[in-house]
Amino acid sequence: MPTRDDCLQMDAQDALAPLRDAFELPPGVVYLDGNSLGARPRSAAARAAQVVQQEWGEGLIRSWNTAGWFALPRRLGDRLAPLIGAGANEVLVTDTTSVNLFKVLAAMLRLQARRDARRCVIVAERGNFPTDLHIAQGLIAMLQQGHALRLVDSPEAIPAALGDDVAVLMLTQVDYRTGALHDMATLTRQAHDHGALMLWDLAHSAGALPVDLRGADADGAVGCTYKYLNGGPGAPAFLWLAPRWHGEFESPLSGWWGHAEPFAMEPQYRPDPGVGRFLCGTQAIVSQALVECGLEVFERTGMAAVRQKSLALTDLFIALVEQRCAVHPLTLITPREHARRGSQVSWQHPQGYAVMQALIDRGVIGDYREPGILRFGFTPLYTRFIDVWDAVEALRAVLDGEAWKQARFQTRSAVT
Repeated sequence: MPTRDDCLQMDAQDALAPLRDAFELPPGVVYLDGNSLGARPRSAAARAAQVVQQEWGEGLIRSWNTAGWFALPRRLGDRLAPLIGAGANEVLVTDTTSVNLFKVLAAMLRLQARRDARRCVIVAERGNFPTDLHIAQGLIAMLQQGHALRLVDSPEAIPAALGDDVAVLMLTQVDYRTGALHDMATLTRQAHDHGALMLWDLAHSAGALPVDLRGADADGAVGCTYKYLNGGPGAPAFLWLAPRWHGEFESPLSGWWGHAEPFAMEPQYRPDPGVGRFLCGTQAIVSQALVECGLEVFERTGMAAVRQKSLALTDLFIALVEQRCAVHPLTLITPREHARRGSQVSWQHPQGYAVMQALIDRGVIGDYREPGILRFGFTPLYTRFIDVWDAVEALRAVLDGEAWKQARFQTRSAVT
């Protein structure tokens, strides 16, 4: 089995190792929660100061033109596009993942209703991230046109759930609890074979592994920028539409930024001819500006290299936990197969919440999800192999010493 010296040697040979210097990481901390909030790029603080002090403070309203604020959602979209297999003028960075999901899902349901009124079912996984299901439920209640949400309990049940009544298959490419990875191309093809549109949530895959929306022939996608893309807490999300739908999808939020000529100030809505029709209101410029700092780091490498290191990190973590924590009731719920694994590893433990709090107290930061799940995210841009070793040693110490039994680790925080 690998030793600590082996991990140091792997770091010495890691082609991505220099990218760690692009991030501000506190000393004495092993950060394995980039699947929830990415680390801060070093350039972000200076960029925020530039926007606030110069562009806003000195440029004032002129900066919509002189500093390029007005074009920012599209410019960021074009920089993000290569990471998800999209092309120019296909991606927008705007709003939140939940809002973008509402917009794209509503547009898909409206299009399908025009084509065939019988298509009124959304198929999704019961274990999907709750906001996806909640948005679908709210949209169905608002439409009051016989729409329904059909939930499946496993990926294997998806094909049987697809029928002539299905309008949209809505899936998250990487499961937020288990880290299980869907086969995007196969499931998209299955949806299309039944006349359904395919909507992907890329929140746990964009920036963590190669994504090829165009190659898979998907119809739409949404995702966030504050996880693996390191855009900052609450950073604007993104949406993508296949070019074939740019003139047919209608955004349900027809705000003035989605108008073909916003400053024509026309009383009648006239949508942008392309993906821009899915913009809505005035953009959060300070937050958007920070997204660019994270995207710039990706331009120093490629997603194939990121994926290669991700798999090496997660392989090592699984092997070391199974070797060094074997006597403890940890159950691996993340697939071992590379083709089925994202960039996180999740273990179940009967006292998962308290174990994670004790681990965080020792400087190893992961997070917790019900039921009993310890989540560890591996961000290849800044996670080292020695971090993996040190994290496992801390986990072993917490479990061997039963540190998690302390009362201070039992009380639930608002965010887990």
